Amino acid sequence: MTLIKSISGIRGTIGGAPGASLTPLDIVKFTYAYCVKMKERRPKSEDERYKVVVGKDARLSGDMVEQLVCGTLVACGVDVVKAGFASTPTTEMAVVFEEADGGIILTASHNPKQWNALKLLNEKGEFLNAEEGAAILECAENEDFIFADVDSLGDIEEKDFTDQHLDAVLALPAVDVDAVRNAQFKVALDAVNSVGGIIMPRLLERMGVECVCVNCEPTGEFAHNPEPLPANLTELCEAVKTHKADLGISVDPDVDRLALICEDGQPFGEEYTLVSVADYLLGRVYDEALETGKSMEEITAPYLMTTSSNLSSSRALRDVTEQYGGDYYAAAVGEVNVTTRMKECGCLIGGEGNGGVIYPALHYGRDAMVGVALFLTNLAYKKMKVSELLATYPKYVIAKNKIELSDSALIDRILEEVKTVYASEDINTIDGVKISFEDRKEWVHLRRSNTEPIIRIYAEAATKEAADALAQQIIDIANSIIK
Repeated sequence: MTLIKSISGIRGTIGGAPGASLTPLDIVKFTYAYCVKMKERRPKSEDERYKVVVGKDARLSGDMVEQLVCGTLVACGVDVVKAGFASTPTTEMAVVFEEADGGIILTASHNPKQWNALKLLNEKGEFLNAEEGAAILECAENEDFIFADVDSLGDIEEKDFTDQHLDAVLALPAVDVDAVRNAQFKVALDAVNSVGGIIMPRLLERMGVECVCVNCEPTGEFAHNPEPLPANLTELCEAVKTHKADLGISVDPDVDRLALICEDGQPFGEEYTLVSVADYLLGRVYDEALETGKSMEEITAPYLMTTSSNLSSSRALRDVTEQYGGDYYAAAVGEVNVTTRMKECGCLIGGEGNGGVIYPALHYGRDAMVGVALFLTNLAYKKMKVSELLATYPKYVIAKNKIELSDSALIDRILEEVKTVYASEDINTIDGVKISFEDRKEWVHLRRSNTEPIIRIYAEAATKEAADALAQQIIDIANSIIK
């Protein structure tokens, strides 16, 4: 049994003892603390009501967790809007649609079915920052509960925000529904038997795309490991080839990550989901500037020709950005860190190399629906096969390794030694240690786990062999200290 408390929320396995797994007691404590801090953050007069949107993915424990969360919110005098089965980005946008004071998403994202989690949103439908998250953790540990009296209990209403979310996606100027419809695409979709099986077929239908559904019943019985990695998508790859589809689409249980499959059944690469969408959006601005004589800043306003992703994401995004005269900015790992960096730098597009696309023109959150709509628009314009489109991007390979340590105190020694050995290279320390070898366009990133005595080592180069060799150099340094 596992319970992980962090600034972004609380997640764990269902069942077991309180404090050691995600139990009803933990859910009530954490929801109560969220209410307390929400009211402190947004003070109101006694006759004004608080409102929170609650959405969930399709995992088996969803109904139980939803009842506990909604019941606690009501007991705290907070009105609840139950979004039911809703993707993470749908719930995020529903907070804005409802002008709510916050939102709680019940999903453990790509974790297996025995897991669930509470992910916490502010009034903008965005994840809480580190300071706000830490305050909730402290409040939950205090267990100083005071609930509303009977005349002040909250109310519950139910709403489906799926179409409202899709309306907003399809209204974006960068999404061309007519072009996609005229292309007559056929797509195979693997929604891992969660809420992607509800919203994604509806999006594809509205864009005139034929959809072959694989694992699209929202039963919560995940047909395979729910993380959308190539090793878990063999059934989708076969479906693409069998049905002669133009594209394969895979999403995780809460539909904020997007992985694509080429028409030949080969993975597009989750790192290249964001790269491809960014290339389309930046190229669109660049072409319009050439045609109209306007500056790119005029066209992108209120955004800039800038992009951002986390330090462990592919350099390909930086290369594509600079190709169009833009600037790239790295962020610490974690969605809230990326969105913060995007706001600071006015980014047109950003996200994470795990298939997370963040398009601020819609909202500051990873959203597989906007990723699909933008990708299909680009594909329709380019009139290319997906594999041909992939071949136009800079080619990199990431090697992912980790070192398990018996003594977590060794982590700092290893990080310091790596900085010393590579002192002449470009070093970034905003999240662990990242060494960039600019002359050969390679990098290696070391960062500690927040929950285990582990160092994760990601290395990227033009070939797998070069990436593996770079990672091995770091592993050798670490082993020399461990021994």
